[in-house]
Amino acid sequence: MQDVNLRYLRSAMESYDFVVIGGGSAGYSAAAAAARSGLKTVCIEAAEQLGGLCILRGCMPSKTLIESANRFLTLRRAEEFGLSAGHLAFDSAAIIKRKRKLIGGFADYRAEQLSSGLFRLIRGHAAFGDPFHVRVSLRTGGEETIEGKTFLIATGSVLNRLEVPGLDRVGFLHSDIALDTDRFPRSVTILGGGAIALEFAHFYSALGSEVTVLQRSKQVIKEADHDVAMALVEALQSRGVKIICGTTLKAAEPIRDSKRIRYEKDGSEQVLDGEEIFYALGRKPAIEGLGLSEAGVDMRTNGVVTVNAMMQTSQPHIFASGDVTGLHEVVHLAIQQGEIAAGNAKRLLDGKGLKAIDDRLKLFAMFSEPQLAVVGLTEREAAEQGLAFLVEKYPFNDHGKSMVRGEVEGFVKLIADAGSGELLGGAVVGPEASELIHEIVVAMHFRATADILSKIPHYHPTLSEIWTYPAEALANRIKKQTGR
Repeated sequence: MQDVNLRYLRSAMESYDFVVIGGGSAGYSAAAAAARSGLKTVCIEAAEQLGGLCILRGCMPSKTLIESANRFLTLRRAEEFGLSAGHLAFDSAAIIKRKRKLIGGFADYRAEQLSSGLFRLIRGHAAFGDPFHVRVSLRTGGEETIEGKTFLIATGSVLNRLEVPGLDRVGFLHSDIALDTDRFPRSVTILGGGAIALEFAHFYSALGSEVTVLQRSKQVIKEADHDVAMALVEALQSRGVKIICGTTLKAAEPIRDSKRIRYEKDGSEQVLDGEEIFYALGRKPAIEGLGLSEAGVDMRTNGVVTVNAMMQTSQPHIFASGDVTGLHEVVHLAIQQGEIAAGNAKRLLDGKGLKAIDDRLKLFAMFSEPQLAVVGLTEREAAEQGLAFLVEKYPFNDHGKSMVRGEVEGFVKLIADAGSGELLGGAVVGPEASELIHEIVVAMHFRATADILSKIPHYHPTLSEIWTYPAEALANRIKKQTGR
């Protein structure tokens, strides 16, 4: 462990033990944890509205809109269940009004947490002047210099604007805009194949829009194995969503009442017209103006702040968590990283050994229809690590509760160590996947084997009992191989 170099500290200036830059999910959790541990803590937030990306322009508003889409999709299927829903329609303004009300409440609660007095909150933009000082341009005017013994960079991410000729001139939607507009296009071309792209593909399709997804790589959802991603693709395609992978975006241009995208696939240039273009080509760390070079903080070429397993940057007293690290752009891991960083700041100042983060249970979920969720290792990752493993799957179209619900697309999948049978990973594409995956999270937390999972009682008929089938198949294969 490297010692904190205190030569920069100025005794005449008030000093904080822990300075957090960013008041989102990672920043708030870290500041609260540090303050509760006894560290003198300050949190600096530049945004006009408190709350962070998840609450204001990410998880919560998008899932609120998707919930409206899910209910409408259910109404559209009423006849399948012997029901009549009458004339179907939706009120886009009312959908957005509900979203604003809910998000306003969430944001107010986060603002109360940040302003609770547990730690000091400063509203302004922070920039490092050297490794131990930041200058804060206050939102109320003026400037304040803050001195810290340890720091956390938790500034989140911003839209990653890739160059597509003509796109700025034509204009486009992106997640920040689409989450707060009540104009839903009749047809939309979605650029990208990640979670944001496919969640909005589901949202617009459920409300009746014609949707086409253009993905640059050969597979959507890089976080999942190919079979898992393809199960979602096939389900979306069955609802009329077009998904085109392996493309190169060439240009955007206006044409009559539409917006045209020119793209290349298999060496041939093609065109796609739609009323609107939705840009979902990823996000990048929000580090502009932070003065990281003055702090001596190393970054990779894409602007990602480099951290080790203790969440330390190249400066051992400066930590980073959340989207700026480029590790896992999901909220629960950002919170975990922030809390690890706060704990390690305390240990560093106390001269104790630091704690490494355990991302064995890294979790990813998508709120499309059907949903998709993954925990732990994928098959690809297990193979890359040279592990000996076994895989078993079970389809929802052979599962009683799924058939009763009329939701039979997809499957569950378990990955287990070929020798011990310990569960290494799980995946699910299907109904309530974001909820079902947590059974495997709990099992993996306690390092359960496939045999143990197969013997845990499950009520019938339930969705969750589907996990027992691949678990039992794995347990039987391992018994045959090992003789145990």
